[in-house]
Amino acid sequence: MSFIEAIILGLIQGLTEFLPISSTGHLTIAGKLMGLISEENPEHWTAFIAVIQLGTLLAIVIYFWKDLWNIFTNFMQENILKPRKISEQNINAKMGWMIILGSIPVAVIGLGFKDIIEGAFTKNLYVIATSLIVLGIILALAEKIGKFKRDLKDITWKDALIVGFAQSIALIPGSSRSGTTITAGLFLGLKRETAARFSFLLSVPAILGSGLLEFYHSLEYLQFDGMISLITATVTSAISGYITIAILLTYLKKNSTKIFVYWRIIVGIIIFTLIGTNLITP
Repeated sequence: MSFIEAIILGLIQGLTEFLPISSTGHLTIAGKLMGLISEENPEHWTAFIAVIQLGTLLAIVIYFWKDLWNIFTNFMQENILKPRKISEQNINAKMGWMIILGSIPVAVIGLGFKDIIEGAFTKNLYVIATSLIVLGIILALAEKIGKFKRDLKDITWKDALIVGFAQSIALIPGSSRSGTTITAGLFLGLKRETAARFSFLLSVPAILGSGLLEFYHSLEYLQFDGMISLITATVTSAISGYITIAILLTYLKKNSTKIFVYWRIIVGIIIFTLIGTNLITP
């Protein structure tokens, strides 16, 4: 992988991780076009994607630093130092519980289906294209019936689990972590910006866990030149990811997610067309 290729992949990761259009799907398309995905060892590509996601995790931590710090300190204060009933805890402490509950489904399913997730099936462009289109249609449905009235303070433990299960669907490439969680939030009546904000906060444990685990597994086959590319892509994804978060949250205050629905469907159709004309292998 060249320096330029690493920058391109980092930009794709940062731009698409937070937009509901699937970072894994777009990265896999780019990887196939660049000839970077090994058919014999597809798990190497999975590891690469998981590690550069740590860059977008850094973007989340920096952007939401104050929110995350308040959640952590209040959670510790009201559950460890001076325990209170959950019903009596403030919004930050409760949000800590929501993040924990919402992270359970993806942790269980992710570990349980780890071999399948890292295998060749989930790099298949037929799977990615289908997920892009189907989840795009579901997002359009959420836009149609969503109430867009609820804020972060209104999120319940049931909401957190539902969004958490939606996050586990994103283990299917082409689905999009932000796409599935934002869609679930809209179905639950959250405001668009609120759905995106909770989606980003909920992604912290999942990205941190998968990124560190895959980084550990990748050490055995990463060479020095590969490490340089990995670092380059990760730093690039952090910078572009931070900018994307800021733009998306501002955008969703006044706009719907329809543009992303169109994008998903168009990209899905393009993939099927490229496969059908033998310009790319599935």
